[in-house]
Amino acid sequence: MKRITFNILLMATVLVGACRKDPLDLMPDGRITIDQVFTDEMMAAEYVNTIYANMQHYGTAYNYWTMLAGYSDEAHDNDFPQDMGRAPSRWYNGELRPNWNPMDIPASVGSYDPTTNGFYYRNGWKAIRQSNVFLANIDKTVFTNPTVKARLIAEVKTLRAFFYLELIKMYGGMPVVDKPFTVDFKFETLPRQSFKECVDFIKQNCDEAIAETNFPWRVTTEPERGRFTKAVAHAVRSQALLFGASPLWNPEGDAGRWALAAADIKQSLEALTDAGYQLYPEYEAYFYGRSDLSPSPGDKETIYEVKTFGGTPEFSHLMFRMHAIPTLGGDKAGCSPSQELVDAYEMANGQVPVLGYQDDDHLQPVINTASGYDEKHPYLNRDPRFYATVWYNDALYGDVNGKPYRIQSYVGGADGISNLMQRTHNGYYLRKFRNPKQLDPNTGTALFKKYRLGEIYLNYAEAANEAAGPTSDVYDAVNAIRARVKMPALPGGLNKEEMRERIRRERRVEMSFEEQRIWDVRRWKILGQTDKLTTGIEWTKTGEGQFTGKRVVAGRRKSWMDNYLIIPIPTSELTLMPLWEQNPGW
Repeated sequence: MKRITFNILLMATVLVGACRKDPLDLMPDGRITIDQVFTDEMMAAEYVNTIYANMQHYGTAYNYWTMLAGYSDEAHDNDFPQDMGRAPSRWYNGELRPNWNPMDIPASVGSYDPTTNGFYYRNGWKAIRQSNVFLANIDKTVFTNPTVKARLIAEVKTLRAFFYLELIKMYGGMPVVDKPFTVDFKFETLPRQSFKECVDFIKQNCDEAIAETNFPWRVTTEPERGRFTKAVAHAVRSQALLFGASPLWNPEGDAGRWALAAADIKQSLEALTDAGYQLYPEYEAYFYGRSDLSPSPGDKETIYEVKTFGGTPEFSHLMFRMHAIPTLGGDKAGCSPSQELVDAYEMANGQVPVLGYQDDDHLQPVINTASGYDEKHPYLNRDPRFYATVWYNDALYGDVNGKPYRIQSYVGGADGISNLMQRTHNGYYLRKFRNPKQLDPNTGTALFKKYRLGEIYLNYAEAANEAAGPTSDVYDAVNAIRARVKMPALPGGLNKEEMRERIRRERRVEMSFEEQRIWDVRRWKILGQTDKLTTGIEWTKTGEGQFTGKRVVAGRRKSWMDNYLIIPIPTSELTLMPLWEQNPGW
């Protein structure tokens, strides 16, 4: 009989109300058989948590606690060029290979360790295998409370859909596997399937989970924090359908995929809002903490936060130290918002300030003179989300040691621009996720928000616009996002192409640093337009409160070609699958 070793995580709040154990705390157990696991309701429930243990931590989970934003055009990672051994530098240098993926290195791993290649790939497949084992065996488990069993089945279907989505976003279509492999299965016979077939499977799993009446919309107690819910199933389905209809994965331009995505995402948006989900009223404060868990929480926007477990430092702790202002407690500057991201924020009047660039180096912006933008004072009267996301030169940080402190990112300033890892290379520091009143790395509570209602609004707006043009529903969805920060509604009379540009801009600023941009530019197939370099502004102090600035290139990249649209499958995996072809260009 096949034997397994697995980590047990107590889910006692589901099965035994009196137990207060945290369901996602990993606790080692001895070797037992699968048959033994599924003869006991407690162990069957605990097995679900071995699936969760494969989830990456997102946020600051990448090599040397960096963020995925630094692999996109929304940020410059200040490890480059001082530390060319770190993953972001190797990404910029074009070192992605089938046997070496700088993006796919856990946070705590050193600069080079070939055994980590395919880390997330392997964990994704491990989670899918465990999900299939659970679903194949759970029918024979007798539960004292049958509703618990129904909930767990829906939860695992959502987990399986989630891990498939994360795999195909990075690597493209994968085999659709819905049952455990037998001992004598010949893996060399396993074919890859298309992205669309995977999306169909994800949708099927999510649809079945959503239909389960015993699958809750929210978790409401602290011991359940980190568990999937019906809302997560809606979010996973929403994102999968959006990706499946996008140009990269819909090269034929099949309008039916957009129509299906729009219809299903609209249904999800309506279901979520009917269930009490709504946008958090304060955009900036929303990212400072973690959701409060209760049947009627103050935070009604968060669909899923990534819980810290396994001894990893908290997200808020790492944001304080690894993406920070050096004079205010940071170990390194980490990811600095790019000038390209800064230029994307509208003026407070709703006008677009920078329409593009006259040159390939982005040093000569095309200014919309009607917008009110002033190149000498570029940070005045901008979208409130800019001030919630970016620390810029001379911005008022707040009181430090009883005195007001202004960011000194000018040349020679205390936070001054330089090539040191501890300093910004482009004149900016990241503000999002960290409360300025937090002056100690251990006092923050923020968790990384993997899914939230704001994304669902924008997913729907994009799909609906591509399906039928800028209808009133499209306007309503985008304007709901803008109204939260008191930005003017979009101008009427936009055509489909103009609305597409505004929706893409809205996604870029609304969800900056939330691991959206890196995949958006790929699915839209605009990587070659966005990722060749990032820029900033080098400010020079000329008097008290007076500065002159010039645009500078922060870093050039060799990771923008078409083969970078889809990450290569690890060589070690391909050698086991002779029927598979490597992704294009690799």
